[in-house]
Formats: sequence, C-alpha cells, structure tokens
Amino acid sequence: MASNSTKSFLADAGYGEQELDANSALMELDKGLRSGKLGEQCEAVVRFPRLFQKYPFPILINSAFLKLADVFRVGNNFLRLCVLKVTQQSEKHLEKILNVDEFVKRIFSVIHSNDPVARAITLRMLGSLASIIPERKNAHHSIRQSLDSHDNVEVEAAVFAAANFSAQSKDFAVGICNKISEMIQGLATPVDLKLKLIPILQHMHHDAILASSARQLLQQLVTAYPSTKMVIVSLHTFTLLAASSLVDTPKQIQLLLQYLKNDPRKAVKRLAIQDLKLLANKTPHTWSRENIQALCECALQTPYDSLKLGMLSVLGTLSGTIAVKHYFSVASGNVGSSPRSSDLVKLAQECCYHNNRGIAAHGVRVLTNITVSCQEKDLLALEQDAVFGLESLLVLCSQDDSPGAQATLKIALNCMVKLAKGRPHLSQAVVETLLTQLHSAQDAARTLMCHCLAAIAMQLPVLGDGMLGDLVELYKVIGRSATDRQQELLVSLATVIFVASQKALSAEVKAVIKQQLESVSNGWTVYRIARQASRMGNHDMARELYQSLLTQVASEHFYFWLNSLKEFSHAEQCLTGLQEENYSSALSCIAESLKFYHKGIASLTAASTPLNPLSFQCEFVKLRIDLLQAFSQLICTCNSLKTSPPPAIATTIAMTLGNDLQRCGRISNQMKLSMEEFRSLASRYGDLYQASFDADSATLRNVELQQQSCLLISHAIEALILDPESASFQEYGSTGAAHADSEYERRMMSVYNRVLEEVESLNRKYTPVSYMHTACLCNAIISLLKVPLSFQRYFFQKLQSTSIKLALSPSPRNPAEPIAVQNNQQLALKVEGVVQHGSKPGLFRRIQSVCLNVSSTLQSKSGQDYKIPIDNMTNEMEQRVEPHNDYFSTQFLLNFAILGTHNITVESSVRDANGIVWKTGPRTTIFVKSLEDPYSQQIRLQQQQAQQPLQQQQQRNAYTRF
Repeated sequence: MASNSTKSFLADAGYGEQELDANSALMELDKGLRSGKLGEQCEAVVRFPRLFQKYPFPILINSAFLKLADVFRVGNNFLRLCVLKVTQQSEKHLEKILNVDEFVKRIFSVIHSNDPVARAITLRMLGSLASIIPERKNAHHSIRQSLDSHDNVEVEAAVFAAANFSAQSKDFAVGICNKISEMIQGLATPVDLKLKLIPILQHMHHDAILASSARQLLQQLVTAYPSTKMVIVSLHTFTLLAASSLVDTPKQIQLLLQYLKNDPRKAVKRLAIQDLKLLANKTPHTWSRENIQALCECALQTPYDSLKLGMLSVLGTLSGTIAVKHYFSVASGNVGSSPRSSDLVKLAQECCYHNNRGIAAHGVRVLTNITVSCQEKDLLALEQDAVFGLESLLVLCSQDDSPGAQATLKIALNCMVKLAKGRPHLSQAVVETLLTQLHSAQDAARTLMCHCLAAIAMQLPVLGDGMLGDLVELYKVIGRSATDRQQELLVSLATVIFVASQKALSAEVKAVIKQQLESVSNGWTVYRIARQASRMGNHDMARELYQSLLTQVASEHFYFWLNSLKEFSHAEQCLTGLQEENYSSALSCIAESLKFYHKGIASLTAASTPLNPLSFQCEFVKLRIDLLQAFSQLICTCNSLKTSPPPAIATTIAMTLGNDLQRCGRISNQMKLSMEEFRSLASRYGDLYQASFDADSATLRNVELQQQSCLLISHAIEALILDPESASFQEYGSTGAAHADSEYERRMMSVYNRVLEEVESLNRKYTPVSYMHTACLCNAIISLLKVPLSFQRYFFQKLQSTSIKLALSPSPRNPAEPIAVQNNQQLALKVEGVVQHGSKPGLFRRIQSVCLNVSSTLQSKSGQDYKIPIDNMTNEMEQRVEPHNDYFSTQFLLNFAILGTHNITVESSVRDANGIVWKTGPRTTIFVKSLEDPYSQQIRLQQQQAQQPLQQQQQRNAYTRF
C-alpha cells in the first residue's frame, strides 16, 4: 500500500521555467566569488553543491573546484570553512577533478600559514580529499607533523585527516600505526585525545600483519585502561576492525560475550550488545553454538529488562539466519537433546508473555523463526507457543495508539505472515485471531492488521472467502470522519476485501463500499481504492470510482489520466461476458473492448507531458490493444474454416507443391501469419520488460505473463496445425511449478496448464485442420481473456527512478552541424555519463555496470564512387564500464575512411547485480563529416592536371581526322 507522500507519475505535470545552462550558472557564481562583500562570497560558495548536482560533468566540476581552491587560498577562515563544507558535501564529485595537482597545490599552500586555525581547516580539507590523493607524501608528512602540534584544534584536524588517509592508503596506515601507538601509550597525551586516536585503528585492515598489530595494541589498551570510556571506545574499534578484516570475527564475538557476562558496568554491557548485533547482521555464519548458548545464558540470568531486550534483539537477528539451523543441528547430535529443551527455546518461551512489549515481541520473533526454520515433526508445542504468544501480543498492542506499540505490532504481524507461509496449517488460527481483534482495535492498528490479512490472503487464497463476511460487516460500521487514519483504514480494508473476494465483487459488497465512500470528501482515498480495484481485477468497481472522480480534479492532465483509466476499466469489463464455445459473442466482446481501449489510449496520450511522458503506460496499453486484435483475427481465421472451406482441387495443389498443409486451403497461410504476429507481440513484450528497469517485481511478472500468453498461442498454432510432428511439450511443462505470488498469476498459470494439456491431447490425433483444432484455439483465447487483467503498481506509481545522462566529446555547437575529421585519421570519441536517482535509489535493483554501444553508418557519400570494403563503411563497438559514485567515462576510436557524412549513434544499456541487461537508454546521435586529407587532395589535383593536356591532345586529333 502506498502512502500519500508517494510520488505519482503526474506529480510534476507543470513545466519549469527556462533554466540557465552550465556555463552561465558557473559565471553567475564566479561573479559572486569575485564580489567585495563577504556575505555574497559565502552565498556563492554554498550554492556550488546544487550546481554540481545539476551539471555533474567533469569539465564544469573541474573549473568550479579550481575557483573554490582560489577562494580557499586567498580568503579568510570563514570562507575556507565554507569551501571545506562544500567539498565534504560534494565527495562523490571529487574524482571528476581533472587538474588534481593544481587543485591540491592551491589548497596545500595554506598549510604553511602561521594561523593554526587555517592549518586545521587545511588538514580537514586534505582529509576530505583523501579519496583522490591517497598517496601524496607531502600531505602524509603534514598530518604526522600536525599530530605533534601544541594547538588542540590543529591536532583534532590532524586526527580527522589521519583517519581518512588510513582508510584509503595502505602506506600511510603502516607508517602512522606506530606513531598512533606511541601517542596512545604516551603519558603526555591527554585522555580525551587518546579517545579520539583509538578509532583510527579500525582502518588498519589493509593486510593481516597490520591488522594483527592493531589488534594486539587494542588488546593491551582494553587491559591497561579499564575506565568505562576507554573500554567502550577500544571495544567498538576492536569490533569494527574485526568486521573489516573478517578473520578475527569469532575471537571478537567471544571477547564481547566475555565482557557482557563478566563486566558489571551497564554501559559496557550495552556496547557489547550493540557490537554483537552488528556482527550478527554482518557475519551470522561465524557464530558457533557455544556463542549462542552463552548469549542465552546471559539473557536468562540478567535482571535488567533493557539488557534482556538488547540480547533478545541479537538472538532475533540470528534466529532468522543460518546460525539457528547450525545451533539445532549440533544440538540434535547430542544425546537427550532436542530443540524443545534448548536454552534458546526456553528463553523465548519465558519472554513471550513478558510485561515489556519489546521483550515479548523479540521472544515471539525467535519462536516464529525457530518454528519456520526447523522442520522436525515434534514441534507441535513450539507452534502452539508461537501462536499463543502472537495472539497475546496482538491483543496487547492493538488497543494502544503509541508509536512503541505500533512498532511492536509490526514485528508481531510480520511474524504472523511468516508463520502462515512457513506452516500453512496454522494460518486459519492466525486469520481468526486477526479478524476477532480487528473489531476492537485502534484505527492505526487496524490498518496494519489489514495489511497483514491481505499478505496472508495473497499467499493462501483459500482463506479469502472465510474473511469476506467479517470484513464487509466491519466496513459497514467503520467511522466516517475525514481524519488521515480513517482514510488509510478505508483504503486498507477495501484492499483486503478485493483480495479476499478473488472473483468479481458481489452487488452487496460494492454497495457497502460505495455507500461509505460517498460520505468521504477525500478524493485521494477514492482514487487509491480504485487503483487497488484495478490491481485486483475488479474493473467494474474501478470504472465507477474513476467516473466519480473525473469532475474533482483541477488539471486537464489529471482529467485525461483518470478518463483513460475509466476507459481501460470499461474495456476490461467488456471481456467479462465471454463464454466458451460462443465465438461470435467473443468477437463482439473483443470489438467492444477495443473501442474503449482506443478511446483510452487517446486520453492517455493527452495526459502525458514532457516531464512525465507515461511511456510504460502507453506501450503497455498499445500492446494490449494489439494482443486483443490478434486474438480477434485468430478467431476470425478459425471461423474461416466454416465460411471458406478448402476448394475441391486443394488436395491436388498440395500434392503438386509437396506441402500437405495446402490441402486445408487459405487457412494454412492465415495461421502462419497469426503465429508470426503472436511471436512478434511476445518479442515486443520482452522489449517492454527490458526497458522497465525501475518497475517492481509484480509489474515485471505481469508483463512476463502477457509475453507467455503470446508464446502459448503461437506454440498452440504450431503444435496443432502448422507442424504437429515436431512439436515438443517438454519446455512448456514446468510453467506451473514456480510459486505464484498473486491470484492473477495463479489463474493465468492454471489456464496455461489446461490449454497445454488440451493441445497435447489433440496433437497428432487428428490430421490438421479440423474443427477440433480451431475450437481448441478459440477456447484457449477465451480462457485467457476471462482472467481479468491486473494493472500493477508501476502503471500508477514509480517508486524507484533511475536515468542515465550522456555527454559526448567532441560535440558540435549546433546539434545539426557535423564534426569535421580527416579520412586518414581516427576520431577519439569520449563518452561520459552520470547515473541519476530519485528519492529511493536501488529500491528494487541497482546498476552494476553500463554497456555502451557505438555504431556509425554512412549517410551521404561525396567524392569518387568506387567500391569500398563493407568493413570500412561502418563502425560497431561495445564497451562495459562500472560507474563509480554514479559517474563513468570511456573512449572509442572510430575510423571514417569513406568521404561523406556519417551518423554516430551511442546507446546505453545497464546490467544489474544479477547480470540481467536492461535497455534503459538513452540514445544519442551526432554527425561526422569525413574530409579528404590535404596531401591526398594535392596528389589527386596534380593527377587531374596532368591528365587534362592529354585529353585536349586526343580531342584535337579526333577533330583533325574528322
């Protein structure tokens, strides 16, 4: 369920003002930097990060940073501080600085200042630049020197710089390790400085020897300085070092458990728990059974609720990983030991009914994870404990409106969904508990419970019918206030009703929902419910709701958007009247549906703007229209066997041509065309899938199902009619094996399997083409269309936004102008790119690498018309680059031997972490004019001049003879 704040496709429908180009914007800021007023200079400096975001290419960033370096060199300390902040904010753009030496030289000149504050700011600046100058020896030397300064501000800046350089440079880390060790162990070093120096040791993980020496030093510190602050900082640094170097993680877990068990100070225990949680998240596989057992014993013995809560949180994290399986597999090897008798289970059972909500929630979470992970037969008691614990927690939290209670309730509801999925036989009890509690719960809790019920009903649709009565009753008595919580509850409850009803909504249910919505003045709530109806395939309900919203929007783009949704819902509603064996009715239903779809696509096109082109929606609907037309054409083709049977001489023609299928008459050619049409549609659905990098998995699965429908029909045509002998059913047999995540997918899979069984049973039984074959094809089409289409989330909402911006150099001043290049030289084309993200980068998938494809074609040829090898006429190259800090660049060498104008196209696609290639674009084009080099031109002219007297002499001789 999306919240109100989720960005809609049409949220930015307005057109922005004309913005300045990069050079003009930089000149404006430069004017501010040159101002005599300090305030204007500071304002110009702090506006640079926004400029970098807007124009993130090296040529501008390099110029801007050089200007900032000048300000840093000649300005006062406040301006330097502003430049430092800008540098730290723009860390990801630092590697785009081209003149690094010049930039660092201007910054570094301030290190020789007599002002310790100026030196301190310079050190912090150098520390911020560590990623691009990790091996600068003069910077290393300055940091070492400043660590011995008598000015506290400068020393703190040197510590900051030392930490940053240690993380980036192995040489610096090796060199500074002894220095830091001496300072920490030296008596002259104040304690607060020691506390700041110790965290630098977490970066000493570049090799095993360095990590080992840092670890020994930390071990000595923990023993030699037992004060609370010192132990806390040393232990935390110890943990971070172990997490980075990996080899010492088991030892670190033992050390933390030792402090948790033996140290009496609560602050140290809390730190130990916090670090154990970090290691449980990062390396759960390194936890042994003894470690988990020791943690359970500590939790059982501690009298403090806050510590018990922390330990249970660690165990809750571990119980959802491989660590718990290892714990019980080792436990089951011991004689007389079973999961039920272990300390972990004992602790979880004891905490399930604890008076502290957080402890109870984590206890239940541990029990649920154990129940789902361990598949032993004798876990009935554990299952019952988990269910009863969840029930008690649900009763406790659903009556409380506080944020703490809501967070605990979320944990409990997640456990319920996991339990219903892992142990389906417990789902009935879970659903009954939820429905019982739904009537008396607070509104905020009701919303969360509705989400839980929807998730369970999606996984186990058989439970849906049982929920429906209770849900409709609750919908009748729900409050009618316009508060946000009430609105959210209306949407959540309507969603569960749509999921639970599975098939079409009954008139009674529709009346109840509409009656409640009439009293709600919030149009956004109505739209969200309509959107859910479209997702669940309840198109008649959705159409009525969209219709009611048409007059409530202020923008014409919103009006056209809602009107298009109404038409699409109406079009899909027309297909609900399809009946098997009634093919003329099917044709009229499809024709009626197409009429509304064409109206809808016209409206959808009008709703699009340059900022929101609605490209996915338009393409998805166009494909649906083409698919319906292909279905209609195939039914007409099947009917043509009756209306236009094969002629009497068809057998003779078939024997003459040697093609047995020709005896069926014109239907054979029409079937071949139909099959090609469906394959073409499947290919287009594949292209749409590849272009939808930002789509959620449910939307992609929906597109995949449409593609499979096209492939299924093309396979059926081939197997029944065109080539029954070579048809294979092996590759199609496993389509139903995959777990279906939605009711729509489940029904589509069921249709696929049924159609394949019918096709396989008819295959080779009857010679094609008979009425049995055509009836099978028509019934397959009707079965597919009877499943209501689901308009998934990406059709309405874009939760992730990723785009690539390319810059080519050399590039012409005017896009239509060609770049001149001599034909005996090669053009070095530099391609730079920036990956731009929305508010939630990497929500569904991340870019691993960018594939750049460069191709050139000859547009128009000039000069002599002689034959040239085909290799010289085109360039075709591909490179893969990995973006770093969302920036990438690479170069191509292109050859233009032929004189004339060439068209260069650069197209980008991306590869995600799973190795899947997505055709995201963009596609950029430039023109190149290949000119003849001066030397060749001179030789050619000389040859022409030498040939002219000879030609004149030949002409005179001809005249003389005449």
